[in-house]
Formats: sequence, C-alpha cells, structure tokens
Amino acid sequence: MDTSLPTERIATFSIAATDGVDWGVAVASKFLAAGSVVPAAASGVGAIATQAMGNTSYKTEGLRLLREGASAASVVEMLTEADPERAHRQLGVVDRTGQAASYTGSACFDWAGSKTGPGFTCQGNILTGPEVVDAMAASFEASSGPLAGRLLESLRAGDHSGGDSRGRQSAALLVVRSGAGYGGFDDRMMDLRVDDHPQPIPELERLVRLWRLHFETPNVAEMIPIDDKVLKLLRSGLERRGRLSGAVSDEQVLDAFQRWAGMENLEERCTSRKLVDPLVLSALADAAG
Repeated sequence: MDTSLPTERIATFSIAATDGVDWGVAVASKFLAAGSVVPAAASGVGAIATQAMGNTSYKTEGLRLLREGASAASVVEMLTEADPERAHRQLGVVDRTGQAASYTGSACFDWAGSKTGPGFTCQGNILTGPEVVDAMAASFEASSGPLAGRLLESLRAGDHSGGDSRGRQSAALLVVRSGAGYGGFDDRMMDLRVDDHPQPIPELERLVRLWRLHFETPNVAEMIPIDDKVLKLLRSGLERRGRLSGAVSDEQVLDAFQRWAGMENLEERCTSRKLVDPLVLSALADAAG
C-alpha cells in the first residue's frame, strides 16, 4: 500500500451511502477537484470516501476487500492498521449490506469527526464544527427517493451548516447501479464533478439537472399531450432558435422539433409525436431564451 503523504490536506465533508439498490458518495471541499481523489463505489459491493491526507490506495484496496466479503468495519480496520500515516487519514466505508464505519486519525485538523447510521457514514475535517456532519446525517435519515437526490440533499445540508471552514471550491457526486452506466456497459450511473467553482454545490445541482435531462429514463406518466397549446410553444421555441420560419404545418413543426432534439442529444426523451417530455419542453424554452 502506498502510504506517501500528499502535500495538501483535503479539507472535506462527504457522505458514503447505499439504499440497497444504489451505492454512492457525495463530497465537497476547499480543494481542487476533490472528486478525483475522494470517492469510490461499486454496485453490490460498497462505497468509500478517503480524505484529509487522503490515501487513494484505500479505494482500490477497500473495494477489493469488500468484494471478498469483508464488512465495512473490517475494511476500515485493515486499511488503517496497515498505514503508518493513519493518524493523518480520514475514511468512510459502506458495505454491500448497508453496514457503515468510519475512521478519523488523531492528527486530522479540527474540527474533524464523523456520524454513522444504517446505510450511511458522514465525515469531515477542517470543518466549522460537528454541526456539519450532524446536519448531513439528519438530512439523509429524513429523506426518501433515489439515492442520488438524498446524497445531494445531505451535502447541501452540510454546506448550509458551515461546511469547510476554509471555504468552497469543488464538489462531486458518484452513484453506481448495476447496468446503469452509459449504454448499460458498466455500473457508473452518475459521475459528476465540479472541480473549481466559487459555489460548487449549486453548480453540482445544475449538473444533476442536466444529467436527468440527458440520461434519466423518462417517465411516461409525466408526459404532456401535444395539443394546440403545446404545438404553439414548440413552434415559438423553434422559431426563436432559428429552427423554423414561415408558414409551416403542424407535422413540419414536429419534424423540426425531432431534429432539434436529436442535435441536442435529447432524442431518447422524444420517442412520441403525440406526447412531449416536460423537461425537454423546458429545455427548448431555455435554449430559445
């Protein structure tokens, strides 16, 4: 295991969690591209967050141990005991069964600590105080719905409670589900990162909305019938986008709409000429200004 100390501490707050279907990690930090260092997850295996003077080998070695059936607590113990610089590390692990465990080294800068519950562990260092992880845990336990949204809500709660005492710079959200990656080829359902931004969590929320638009399976029950009113909206939006002009038939409006959706990588949400996805309708209005 590589135990060489990095030159900077990843002042971070994160949550690793599972709902039994998805596994994931959400993280925010006053550190460039924390999402490239902190999170790791594998569907049906577990989720890991490594931070403070993060040891990235914890991710590959930890997932290996989890795949072999080790519990979250055992993984935390084995990884940290083998690391002579463990006093500088912080680690959170959730296993395939939802058991969670965390570790905060004695040399981590105040405030540093964690809060763990069924299916989740929240941890942070160089925070404004324990209220950050308390708020994150309370948010996660009170929330419902898909894991990605719950992780994002927890991250937002930690930020609103003080977050990183040094300020804000980056945020990331990693969620895995079996066969849910692009094209169904892997489990990486959502891997979104804000590497350098003055308001990284709101920017991450914007990226999640874009992910929903481009990659989420549309809900047919939420589709809007394309009646005269909706046709008027489509016509207006396409005209303002320069995709339509002059007197054209309703069928030509629908043709132009399908071509625009294809150019915007939204064709998977536009499979019917009788119904329109409200997210796509909103996207057309936004694009048209």
